This record gives sequence, C-alpha cells and structure tokens, in this order.
Amino acid sequence: MAEISKTDKPVLVLLHGWGVNQGVWQTILADISPSVQVITPDIPGFGRAQQLPQPCNFDTVLSELASQIPANSLVCGWSLGGLLAIALAERYPAKVQQLALVAATPCFLQQAGWPGMKAAVMQQFAQSLQRDLSQTVSRFLAIQAMGSATAKSDAVLLKQAIAAYPQASKAALSAGLEFLSSQDLRRSFAALNQPVVGCFGALDSLVPVAVVSELQKLQPNADLSVLAKASHAPFISHRAEFLAWLNNWLLTIG
Repeated sequence: MAEISKTDKPVLVLLHGWGVNQGVWQTILADISPSVQVITPDIPGFGRAQQLPQPCNFDTVLSELASQIPANSLVCGWSLGGLLAIALAERYPAKVQQLALVAATPCFLQQAGWPGMKAAVMQQFAQSLQRDLSQTVSRFLAIQAMGSATAKSDAVLLKQAIAAYPQASKAALSAGLEFLSSQDLRRSFAALNQPVVGCFGALDSLVPVAVVSELQKLQPNADLSVLAKASHAPFISHRAEFLAWLNNWLLTIG
C-alpha cells in the first residue's frame, strides 16, 4: 500500500475485491486526478496483508482495515471491497467522508425482490475452492470479465495485475466468500448520511444491473452510473470511461 504523506490533499482509498489484491488498480493510478492522494490497502488476508486477524470474522477484518484509513477519506470499493466500504461508512463514519461503489452492493446474494448471485453459485465456488485454489481464482477472474467485448484480454490483465503480489490463502478466500454470502447491509446502506456515488456494468453477471434501481430506492440522492458495455471490472475493460467517471466524482469534492 502507498505510504500516506503529509499533504492537504483528500485521501482516496481504493479497496479491491475477492480473489485479487491491490494490484488490480495499478493500470489506472497514473491517470487519477492529482487533486487527491491515493492509497490502495490490501484487505486482510490478501496481497501483502497476509496475516488474518484472530478471530477472523467480518468485524475484525473491518477493524483492521479501518486502522489503515485516515479520517475524512474518500472510500471507493469494488465488489467485496464495496461491501466493506459500506460497513466502514456505517461503523466508522469519521473515516468515510464520501462513498463510491464499483460493481458492488450491500447484499450480494439473491433475495426475494432483490437481484443478486444465486446461493448455488456461491456454494459451487466454496466447494471448488477446497479442491483447487488456483483454478477457482482463475475461473472467478474469467467470470468477472464475461460479457465484455474484450473478455479474454481483460481476464489476462486481471491475472497479471494480481500476480505481482502474494496469492491469498485458502482461509482468506473462504472468509471472503462467507462475507459475500452472509452479509446483508441493506439497512446500513439506506441509513448512510455520506454522499454516495456508484459505477456499474450493464453486462455484469455477478452484480446484475437490476440492482441499481434497488440501490437508488435505498439512497434516493445517490449518483449511480451504468456503463452499457462493461461487466464486473469496468476499470479494466473500460478504463477510459471508468477514469472519466472517477475523476468527475473527484472534481465535485471541495
């Protein structure tokens, strides 16, 4: 993670998703607005943050992450990172001045009247993780790029981006899946007082675009954008459009 230097610039925190690490952000860092200072912490158990807190649960992972985030940060979370960002905004409000979600939702699992992943799909991932860690992560990366016109090259880029950092342990990956399948933060999300923005892919197979209208109901003032040709990793597949969205948000912050 980049060291925090003493500047007057707001801090932008980029939180990665499941199965990857801070490396996923490397291709966009140079083109993020110079008006902010960017830090890219690894979620505990991933990348360079190999040690899991004990006991390892959602609260302890969140606490460990919160300890690395300066007060009044702009927190942008992708996928699992977005779930954690919502919880950070609720439980550590002094840390999160504004919240940005990228292909993320407060409830990843499909519920009655709520679009999401089917429980069977999540269970398949959990079972295959026990059999073959590397193959499961590779399959997951391929799914993230699915639907995009450049899906194959997107998946390769994702693999290359995360390869520069240590691979997550099976325990960390299992914990992350458990968070995605068990956490329902819809009430927390609806109660947030911080400004919320979001960027979603219309072709996303993990966070279906139908969830955007449901998020809007929970946060009527949220500014949620949908990229028509993007899937689950818009910062890889649609780098220019994603950067335009991100930098436009940063321009609105005084």
